Amino acid sequence: MSTPPHQPSGDPSAGPGRPFPAQANPSWMGQVRQQDYRPAPGHQGRALAPVMPGPAQDSLQRSPGRRGGLLGLTIGGSVLAFLSLFLVVPFLFANTGPGGLVIGFVASLVPLSIVLLAVQAIDKWEPEPKRLLFFAFTWGAAVSIAVTLLIQPLFVVTFQFSDEPDLRTYLATVQAPIVEEFAKSLGLLVILLLARRHFDGPVDGVVFAFTIAGGFAFTENILYFGRAIAESTDPAGDFAQVFFLRGIMSPFAHALFTGTTGLVMGFAARRWHAGASVAAFFVGLLPAMLLHNRWNSMGQGFLLDYALVQVPIFLLAVAGIILLRVAEKRLTRQRLLEYSAAGWFTAQEVQLLATLAGRRAALAWAAGYGRKRQMKDFIRAATRLANIRQRILSGRDVPLHQAEERQQLQRVLALRASVAG
Repeated sequence: MSTPPHQPSGDPSAGPGRPFPAQANPSWMGQVRQQDYRPAPGHQGRALAPVMPGPAQDSLQRSPGRRGGLLGLTIGGSVLAFLSLFLVVPFLFANTGPGGLVIGFVASLVPLSIVLLAVQAIDKWEPEPKRLLFFAFTWGAAVSIAVTLLIQPLFVVTFQFSDEPDLRTYLATVQAPIVEEFAKSLGLLVILLLARRHFDGPVDGVVFAFTIAGGFAFTENILYFGRAIAESTDPAGDFAQVFFLRGIMSPFAHALFTGTTGLVMGFAARRWHAGASVAAFFVGLLPAMLLHNRWNSMGQGFLLDYALVQVPIFLLAVAGIILLRVAEKRLTRQRLLEYSAAGWFTAQEVQLLATLAGRRAALAWAAGYGRKRQMKDFIRAATRLANIRQRILSGRDVPLHQAEERQQLQRVLALRASVAG
């Protein structure tokens, strides 16, 4: 196939005055303004052969820069989580006892598994690095719990209450929504500021938020399940009731709360700007705190409120995530088509890379040649490239993202060679 001449994406003629393709905005997500649009840089060199046929070659190692950045964040997060355990574990042990702690830990694995399976399903299109997900989980399970335990006494000391029930109500409906959502979402802000190349939009925000919230709920469930055993005259009955309410009826409660913050921050990440992202952190806390307050305020009419309010909210969240996934796929396909027009992909490859059916076919073919892992890397690299282009077209920090684009384009070419030969 022929390749167009090289057109640097930083060409001064790009943007205003250049043709604006009608298909540049394939969905409501990631809209591009005409003045910010610029064509993809043209491919230089020989025409590209289709990636599917050909012998296998040695796989390309991941970029050292990416590995180093994530490694530093992982180590830092692990140290924070380890230090947090010196506060969290004694607190759990004092409230549950050894037997309650063990049983609570095992029982908490059930709702945690449900949430993590949901994260895996949502994250299937563009899987996040496992190190980053590990950071998110440990932040939720340890660091955010420790932050909550450190801040919570300030609410108790600052405000005066007439009796114990008033204090409990205040802690559940005011302190918990504010402190817990702040502690959890602080991890989102750390990821956005320190690993922003992996925080490409609202879907990523939901994935990270669900993972953090799943970790937080895991530790919190250990407390509630263990306490139901340690403080009850009917341990089996009380444990079964608490497990049903928290483990079966509401495993996604914390995920939905913090997910709203991740959603807001994800939209801010689409048009990257440090100040806007920090502002999105505070804006995103408001719906999370409101939903958390609404949940903790349910009293005697719990079942009715659960059926009429919480279930519809959950179904709305599911529908919203599906819409986000559809929009993300359309955006990926359009950006890859633009690279295809510039000579970086064949038309066949765009079909393989931008649809679930195409990806399954590509992976099945690669598995027959023992190259499934390399094909996965190629798919992920192409998806990452589409997200980089989306950030370029946002009009913010364009030279920075163009430098990243040049590196990613070379990585895509090298991965193509590792798959097709």
